[in-house]
Amino acid sequence: MKTRTSKKATRKLNKAIAPAVRQFRPPEELTVAEWADKYRRLSPENSAEAGPWRTSRTPYLEEPMAAFTDPKVRKEVMVAASQVGKSEFELNVIAYIIDQDPGSILYVHPTLEDARKFSRLRVSPMIRDCSRLKSKVADVKAKDSGNTILQKSFPGGMLTITGSNSASALASTPARYVIGDERDRWAVSAGTEGDPWKLAEARQSTFYNKKAVEVSTPTIKGASNIETAYYQGTQERWCHQCPECGEYGEIIFDRVHFDFETKKQRGKKVYTITGPITWACPHCGCLIPEETMRRQPAKWIAEDPDAVERTGVRSFWLNAFSSPWTPWEKIVLEFLDNRHDPEKLKVVYNTLLGELWEDRGGIEDEDTMLARREDYGHREDGTPIELPEGVLVLTCGVDTQDNRLEYEVVGHGHYGETWGIQKGYIMGKPDTDEVWQQLDDVVGHVYRFADGKGLRISITCVDSGGHYTQEVYARCRERKNRRVFAIKGKGGDGIPLVTPPSKVPVKDNKKITCWLYTLGVDAGKESIMSALKVQEPGPKYCHFPLDESRGYDTYYFSGLLSEKLELTQTKRGNVWRWVKIPGHNRNEALDCRNYANAGFRIINPDTFMVEKRLKGIDDRVEQPRWPQRPKRSRTSQTEDW
Repeated sequence: MKTRTSKKATRKLNKAIAPAVRQFRPPEELTVAEWADKYRRLSPENSAEAGPWRTSRTPYLEEPMAAFTDPKVRKEVMVAASQVGKSEFELNVIAYIIDQDPGSILYVHPTLEDARKFSRLRVSPMIRDCSRLKSKVADVKAKDSGNTILQKSFPGGMLTITGSNSASALASTPARYVIGDERDRWAVSAGTEGDPWKLAEARQSTFYNKKAVEVSTPTIKGASNIETAYYQGTQERWCHQCPECGEYGEIIFDRVHFDFETKKQRGKKVYTITGPITWACPHCGCLIPEETMRRQPAKWIAEDPDAVERTGVRSFWLNAFSSPWTPWEKIVLEFLDNRHDPEKLKVVYNTLLGELWEDRGGIEDEDTMLARREDYGHREDGTPIELPEGVLVLTCGVDTQDNRLEYEVVGHGHYGETWGIQKGYIMGKPDTDEVWQQLDDVVGHVYRFADGKGLRISITCVDSGGHYTQEVYARCRERKNRRVFAIKGKGGDGIPLVTPPSKVPVKDNKKITCWLYTLGVDAGKESIMSALKVQEPGPKYCHFPLDESRGYDTYYFSGLLSEKLELTQTKRGNVWRWVKIPGHNRNEALDCRNYANAGFRIINPDTFMVEKRLKGIDDRVEQPRWPQRPKRSRTSQTEDW
């Protein structure tokens, strides 16, 4: 006997078993971009262009999304400005995992509050508006759903959303996927557990097919975690084709040209762009307007394409000039409006220009100082001139390290004008004779002008801090006749650069002493930084030689510009302190210059008299001769002489 089943009952049965059928249906062979184009819908509360996702709208995201499904890629890094779609990239990856390649996901935000906000405002609307996800992720309000704001279960895995400051979430259950959002804003340590990213990566150790995604806007040069991660990968930049020469180049702010007018409205400056905003091609130099460049072909160009084979990392860097929602005029006006406020300009650099901010406190950068170097000239036989005209006195500053002495010979002229003469290293422990003999060669050398006349170093200041204090005392005592003195730097506001010297015992022997000068290093650093800002040769201007054999290279200027004055909060209140700029780990060049300048202050020469002696001018004046007293006559005792 045949059993008839009504159409209504059949539809009811199909509806009941549909979730199970979908769960065991083999996944489609799609990339993240293909999946998003087919199934993803943008939520109206989060997008100005709600509706179906279109990768063609943001073509620069296609390659990063495709890379996620590349078996060779274990980690993706994206450095991106704001409003270019980096959050949508992360959401597309999460949606793809839930629907196509299930596994446990750890999605980390800077704080738990950020995590909750992102879950409510971005993740939940995405699941609600995408039927493929809605059928797999139960609603938070459903009974026994196993889902909360920070945890969402789906067949084959679970999405855990947490903050970088939550040690418990970062160190608990294993995760095949780790996605880090706004990496540069993460906590330095997850409680007392250490680096949050290392904790998150440790949870992937049992998965052979693990994937990681690290995304952030850039922050401060040298202190940016996303910058470090970027240089581990392929280092790809989004480049546009020049319509004139056909070469590809990145659109960055330094290559954007514009004219503007400034007006005052109610006491506030208002800027207006006059004429078209153009991009200068780095290859042919042609200026191309924005409208043309937006229609030009573009592609990712890798600086290190082989990094995938070595490290399994693909890295991408993107700024707002490529965003379809950000006109170039908006970027330029934001720059003009905030260019005189370092804190606001930092935000513009990070979020719009997509560039690292180097917080220098108004100090010049290395590239600017390198460009300032000058040729001191050569003699007729081709040998370089050691001392340019204007140098009157030479001093030397020596910084003591455990494995070397670093020194700089500085020339001084009138009114604080200085010349870098020689920057060098003497490798070896400071307790060996060879090291000090080489320093003797530096101190005893005659540095010559173009005409053959020469100068010796007038005073040498040797740092006695560190692990070789007594050795420095003993060696300087031996060289006191050559004006080689031990110095000790002392930080703090109000301490003068130079104070009268004191006698200190050498190796606890009170009968054997050494002269020690205490230097106010903060005052010296302030004087150096002030002089570096002088732009025209003359009083206080700092000259540097172009010849790199003298030691004035990128490494030198990185050390010279390694610190800035910063207001620091202490128990006694806010005080100004010199602190290292992130990314500048060595400051020996700054110390050497400080000690050399202090030496000049110690001897305090009359530079005008020195100049006359160098020029051979006899400044002696014939003294008037007093009349001799005549001998008195015995016969005239009252004669006046």
